[in-house]
Amino acid sequence: MEPVEGRPPASLRDRARYRFDRTLARSTGTLMGWLVLTCLAVVIPVSAVLVWTDPGSPRSLADRLTAVWRTSAETLRLGSATGAPLRLVLSAMLGLVALLGVSTLVGVVTTGLADRMTELSRGRSTVLERGHVVVLGWSDQVTTVVSELVAAQAPGRPRAVVLLADRDKAEMERTLAAHLPPAARGRIICRSGPASDPDVLALVGPHTASTVLVLPSGGPAADAEVLRVLLALRAVLGDGPDGPPVLAAVRDDRYRAPARLAAGPRGTVLETDTVSARLIAQCVGGPGLSLVLRDLLDFAGDEFHLVDATAFHGETFGTALLGHPNSCAVGLLTPEGRTLLNPPAGTPVEPGSRLIVLALDDDSTRTEECRHLVDPAVIATDGPPPDDPTRLLVLGWNRRAPLVVGQLRDTARPGSLLDVITETAVPEPRDPRSGTPTTRGPADGTPAGATVRFRSAALSRPDALLGLDLTPYDGVVVLGPDPGDGPDHPDDWTLVTLLALRLLEERAGRELRVVTELTDDRNRPLAPVNRGSDVIVSGKLTGLLMAQITQNRHLAPVFDELFSGDGANVLLRPAGTYVRPGAEATFATVVAAARDRGDCAIGYRCRDRTEAGTDHGVRLNPPKGERRVWGAGDQVVVVGTPRRNPAAPPASPRRDAHRADPPAGPLDPAGKGRL
Repeated sequence: MEPVEGRPPASLRDRARYRFDRTLARSTGTLMGWLVLTCLAVVIPVSAVLVWTDPGSPRSLADRLTAVWRTSAETLRLGSATGAPLRLVLSAMLGLVALLGVSTLVGVVTTGLADRMTELSRGRSTVLERGHVVVLGWSDQVTTVVSELVAAQAPGRPRAVVLLADRDKAEMERTLAAHLPPAARGRIICRSGPASDPDVLALVGPHTASTVLVLPSGGPAADAEVLRVLLALRAVLGDGPDGPPVLAAVRDDRYRAPARLAAGPRGTVLETDTVSARLIAQCVGGPGLSLVLRDLLDFAGDEFHLVDATAFHGETFGTALLGHPNSCAVGLLTPEGRTLLNPPAGTPVEPGSRLIVLALDDDSTRTEECRHLVDPAVIATDGPPPDDPTRLLVLGWNRRAPLVVGQLRDTARPGSLLDVITETAVPEPRDPRSGTPTTRGPADGTPAGATVRFRSAALSRPDALLGLDLTPYDGVVVLGPDPGDGPDHPDDWTLVTLLALRLLEERAGRELRVVTELTDDRNRPLAPVNRGSDVIVSGKLTGLLMAQITQNRHLAPVFDELFSGDGANVLLRPAGTYVRPGAEATFATVVAAARDRGDCAIGYRCRDRTEAGTDHGVRLNPPKGERRVWGAGDQVVVVGTPRRNPAAPPASPRRDAHRADPPAGPLDPAGKGRL
């Protein structure tokens, strides 16, 4: 080997190693030959040393060589026959054949076990559970959905939760284990593969499941993937009415109708972006509402249940409101299956009806007359003051922003102003004849409640944020970028913006009502907001909502109306609306006063910091006999009808949760969707 110019000649050791590596790389036979030679080079000399150093070894050279052969042959499992050279060769041949056979058998068994372990680690084995919950897809809601499904299980009757997603099985198990207690991890079964493949979908046993959930991923084609999964589910289950209920979620309202068709008669479809936008808009009008909603939707305390209403047949719904000492009635499920949320107090309770109540569980609800707990002397007689026009500021833009702006615009009082500041320019809607900017109203041309103005600014720069003038505004809405559209951690910009707002509050000497949207629930404790602000984690609340509907699909219309723009909503109203501030009264008195004003009281929020505690002062479903002094800053949690914008048209009949036709509406300012 000629030395290369400029490079020192290779050493003898390097050349020997190079030739050895090339020899081993030629074939398996060469490798086996080197292995045999290496074994012989070690075994024979060591065997000779053992024989020659043994005091009891034979004296003659022939006998010692025979002892060396026996020791080497036993070490290499070649047999120990001695005698003529032919016997030695035949013994070695039998030993080599036995060694080859055993090695081959061990290799086959090892390869088979390794392949089986690899297949199991891929999550492609069949699930033989019955009555389990199947979750299809992976999104930011999956940990919330799975943890709440585990928390909702009855003690002693655990059900398996089977998750199928096109992700690594070990990665899914690690992620879920970080959010679940050790006792619950044994009931979680993960399978890996595309849920849109009918053959893979059949592995998780959807035909024997109690419920099937379909979650949208975080990608741009998430809704299209949900449609494919629903069609694959139909291919596995068939088109008949038999089968488990199916709950699916889509982000874009335009996919709701085809998703409903693909889900079939067993399906319920939620629009996650619409729900998130409604929650944000509702929290703007009711500071602290996000705490109430989170407490209302999780399974740690009280939830909505359907209970028997036989005790109130022939009575009115107003009587049922004061007929449960440890639960709060909010509506009726009629014998025809219609949901009446917050009906008039005079609505009769017909035979076959069921009550919708907020209770710890459906078995703990009991009936008992509570009218004797009502003290009419402390009930407020003055009506609530009218709402004044508001000025709101929206910072940031994402795919839900057009829906948020539409909700804020249409529910605001006449004369309100909504300023939207984005990083990039968003085109304002313009009059088609004059070309001048205009504010779109509802579909029938009725003027909207708020004027919407758009402008752009370098919101990614902290100095631009600190240059904002917040003096004219009553509240601020912060909308972070969508995952994938901006930085790797979209909440980082949101947290920086909140820090800037806190600094501006300190400069102005007043606290602003701030409603913030985050993408990761782990960042919620980091959000630097004041006590009167709300932090909404869209994926968290949507996941809680899906888990609630999974437990009882009859509650789907209830939540559909609660989080809609019309109908009955969850509201926070001043306690002075129902009882005189500073007066001591039972919660039954508040329920009776709310009933007389057309609301269903379900709890309260205490604003006294010393009384608030770790639950931020939110208390849902207190006993009717609980007495307390109602302060001027206290709020009552009610299910009621928001005060409408007088300029807006009357609320149209609620869209049924099981209809497939999409709603009509004006285009959003960016021209990409509908408000």
